Amino acid sequence: MVNPRELARTLGLEPLPQEGGLFRRTHLDAHSSAIYFLLVAPEFSALHALSATETYHWYAGAPLRMLLLHPGGGIEEPVLGTDIAAGQRPQHVVGAGTWQGSSSAGEWTLVGTTTAPPFAWSRFRLGDPADLAARYPAAAPRIRELTRPP
Repeated sequence: MVNPRELARTLGLEPLPQEGGLFRRTHLDAHSSAIYFLLVAPEFSALHALSATETYHWYAGAPLRMLLLHPGGGIEEPVLGTDIAAGQRPQHVVGAGTWQGSSSAGEWTLVGTTTAPPFAWSRFRLGDPADLAARYPAAAPRIRELTRPP
């Protein structure tokens, strides 16, 4: 059985400020960047928006439960994992400007993300729980689970 602390040490993961979880950048060039990203329950990836497209890749552990709040008002809750018959997928693309947050469906989840253009903190916005709940009332309970107090 994989121990998430050992996994984090082996992969050289560090805390990810603001968003939550553990990460390590594995690639950076003029066109894209990539990271490992580990969530160990009860930690979560706080709702945030990027001005770049981000592709998630599931690697190990429990499925990843995502919440996507699209600029046009749509709500999507994809699950990344290996149970294709149950609707899970090993990869999901999140468009620029989409509010996104996630949590492990179990004890821990390891994913990777690729961002193009490359990730930059200047293109990162953390979600405000009250504002997002007002704009996406059908997702308010999940929004509360995936935001931190302002």
